[in-house]
Amino acid sequence: MAAVFPVVAVVGLGTMGAGIAEITARSGRRVIGVELDATAAAAALHRIEESTAHSVERARMTAEERAGLLSRITVTHELSAAAEAQLVIEEIPEQLELKQELFAELDRICPAGTVLATGTTALSVTRIAAATQRPERVVGLHFFNPAPVMQLVEVVRTVLTSAEVAEAADAFTRGLGKSPVSAGDRAGFIVNGLLFAYLNQAAAMFESRYATREDIDAAMRLGCGLPMGPLALLDLIGVDTAKTVLEAMYAQSHDRLHAPAPILGQLASAGLLGRKTGRGFYRYAAPGSSQVLAEERTEQAGTPGREVRGVGVCGSGTMATGIAEVFAKAGYRVTLVARSQEKADRALAGLAKSLERQVGKGRLSEADRDAALARVTGSGSLEDLAGADLVLEAVAEDLAVKRELFATLDKICRPGAVLATTTSSLPVIQCATATGRPRDVVGMHFFNPAPAMRLVEVVSTVLTAPEVTATVLEVCATLRKHPVECGDRAGFIVNALLFPYLNDAVRMVEEHYASVDDVDTAMKLGCGYPMGPFALLDVVGLDVSLTIEKVLHGEFREPGLAPAPLLEHLVAAGCLGRKTGRGFRDHARR
Repeated sequence: MAAVFPVVAVVGLGTMGAGIAEITARSGRRVIGVELDATAAAAALHRIEESTAHSVERARMTAEERAGLLSRITVTHELSAAAEAQLVIEEIPEQLELKQELFAELDRICPAGTVLATGTTALSVTRIAAATQRPERVVGLHFFNPAPVMQLVEVVRTVLTSAEVAEAADAFTRGLGKSPVSAGDRAGFIVNGLLFAYLNQAAAMFESRYATREDIDAAMRLGCGLPMGPLALLDLIGVDTAKTVLEAMYAQSHDRLHAPAPILGQLASAGLLGRKTGRGFYRYAAPGSSQVLAEERTEQAGTPGREVRGVGVCGSGTMATGIAEVFAKAGYRVTLVARSQEKADRALAGLAKSLERQVGKGRLSEADRDAALARVTGSGSLEDLAGADLVLEAVAEDLAVKRELFATLDKICRPGAVLATTTSSLPVIQCATATGRPRDVVGMHFFNPAPAMRLVEVVSTVLTAPEVTATVLEVCATLRKHPVECGDRAGFIVNALLFPYLNDAVRMVEEHYASVDDVDTAMKLGCGYPMGPFALLDVVGLDVSLTIEKVLHGEFREPGLAPAPLLEHLVAAGCLGRKTGRGFRDHARR
């Protein structure tokens, strides 16, 4: 197997199969494409010809290279032609019975040394292999769509797959210029196993009317830097496909969080499958279109907000200083109150340095820098917040500390002042009830770093007055931030969707299913995420992550949300991520 698979057969030449055939031929290998009948085979060959012609037009290959590539591809409707290949890759519809029938037939047709690979995205490779007399020579090769563009390939081994075959499959994908990751055989493998649980949570969040579809999608794009929001991604993937993958995951895990949200079944039954049908969570201009149509809404009379001129910020850390900067640059008078005048002065010095850096990068004029600095006053006394219209706390994420602060602000601040907490995970209502004015208390969750991140989660409790929520929404518009509205429950939108995904990734490594590096690579290359889950955990801090996961588990009581023991052990050992030099990776050696 040193010269890995010089002849490869691809059975099923739809979009994915045709793409695999193209990149395999591009690597210099001979390719035998197999379709069901002569008509389908001719259509598949035409699809490959069109794709390669586009590549020539875009200067991705020369006309000579295209001619050579096409000369190496033979398309037929005779399955027996696959006997010439050393590797057969199937890309037929995602139905277990169909795949088992095909593999049983290939087992009869192909020589004993031929490796058989399934392109399944979620089905059991072991069950497919069981249809043959050579389960040790069966492997999963999960390419991502579009195959010529996407770098990731999940190489899926079963408990019976030989090491020699797994290594050959890995070498084959590397020879195509791809980045393979090794995965065991369980529903969803790495990428879909993590991705679809997160998508399912987002669908359930929308179904419960906790937040609008637009706010859920905006929150994950702006708060986490994801290329698409989860509901828009479900529409792109296909609601029916998502339901199928989740059913397979649930059948294996029996985790209720993997059971498809009822709305997925309802949309699928109604034929609202997403972009391909023109309607799913969103409505599109036409089937297959990416253009989202604005939905008609019943507009209610807008509640006017309260006037805000003076703003108070409690705290002296990175978040408090960043929030003060955001308000000052937007034209508000800001009083930043720390536990001492010395701490307040240090915070102001940090704010000044931040503004100076922006001037140096040409993002801020010297005049605007000076004007912003002139609007901020530092203080060591909460009494200086007596005249503020809006007061935000950005102190330690400790409920007792926050409640004590809110009780003090209740005595100091003028009637009608809006009191906001920037908590990322604690109950806003608990801060509100520490005051005698819970109607004036709201959550205003900025993301770090506040000057750069556009998202603000606006969290209303059951007692928050409508005009208080309206006030914060109007302020966000002035700050040029993107507000998303949600209710007061653990994690709000972003953390409620992000941290179960991170926890699932930890469990994956804890169970020796995949390595830290493979999981991170898979999520970056397979989903376009800016960071893999373990790189993100090390940046956020394992202790912070554990605290949020405990809060989520305590509120929802889902067994699947219980923090992974591996995370707890690392925190107990003081391995908290980048800030301590070691977390899931050893940063001290880098």
